[in-house]
Amino acid sequence: MIILPEKEIASLIGRAEAFTAVERVFASMAKGDAYNFPVVREAIGHADALYGFKSGFDRSSLALGLKSGGYWPGNADKGLTNHQSTIFLFDADTGRVKAAVGGNLLTALRTAAASAVSIRHLAPKGAKTLGMIGAGHQSTFQMRAALEQRAFERVIGWNQHPERLDRLTAVAAEAGLPFEKVSLDRLGGEADVIITITSSFDPILKDAQVTGGTHIACMGTDTVGKQEVESALVARATAFTDEVSQSLSLGECQHAAREGLISETDITPIGDVINGRHSGRTSDDELTLFDGTGVGLQDLAVAASVVELALEKGKAITVDF
Repeated sequence: MIILPEKEIASLIGRAEAFTAVERVFASMAKGDAYNFPVVREAIGHADALYGFKSGFDRSSLALGLKSGGYWPGNADKGLTNHQSTIFLFDADTGRVKAAVGGNLLTALRTAAASAVSIRHLAPKGAKTLGMIGAGHQSTFQMRAALEQRAFERVIGWNQHPERLDRLTAVAAEAGLPFEKVSLDRLGGEADVIITITSSFDPILKDAQVTGGTHIACMGTDTVGKQEVESALVARATAFTDEVSQSLSLGECQHAAREGLISETDITPIGDVINGRHSGRTSDDELTLFDGTGVGLQDLAVAASVVELALEKGKAITVDF
């Protein structure tokens, strides 16, 4: 059994490797070669924590396993990140445990990779302005990955607490780009690509605020009831997602579907675009939206990738189990 502690992950895998792993698994899902098992998520009645499992199997790569973890809102006071997880991989031929991998950084990388994949395949080719809604821990991962997908010239941002946008200002400075705090009206009207990464249960970005050929990556809605953008905006867009069933049940599309504005046939797996079965964006004026709900197969893909890298670099810890 291979053990990869959380502290070793950053030295083994980066954005490029995560992007490749996630793009491949989205393609595999769309072809029917990979599938996610039902998600389990429960409030455990202790420490206000949400705990659960995401799991699945990819027949093309033979990645089999689960991510176990959740959200502990009091962790910040203990010097820990609120999201805590571990990924377990199993040998698809024998069922024996193959690896236990720290999942905190991998979760951030795979979530950012998902939006980056959507930007690579769906954003306007000439996109110049990146708009960020949200400034939490995940936002910096999202922004760095997004900036690698187009020749952006500036970044604009909005957050409920504007002072927290300083972390995005710093990331923009790393990339040599100007950053400006703006209103939602300006962000929706000026950004060519918008990433929403919040934990909101009420729509932040409204339909009337978004004009022109924009690509929106909605990355914060992963639970029943959460919502980052107005249902009418989802309905107006050409919608794509990681997994259609999850998009309808707990993703950004859940509200528009419940209101009868869209149906299952209105949402396309991003893997169909990757595989060339769907044209993706058809014009510069089109509004596209990616509903990134976060699936277990993403976690397994990046975990399998980091295990391979650890073996190649001689950094894998092996124990009898």
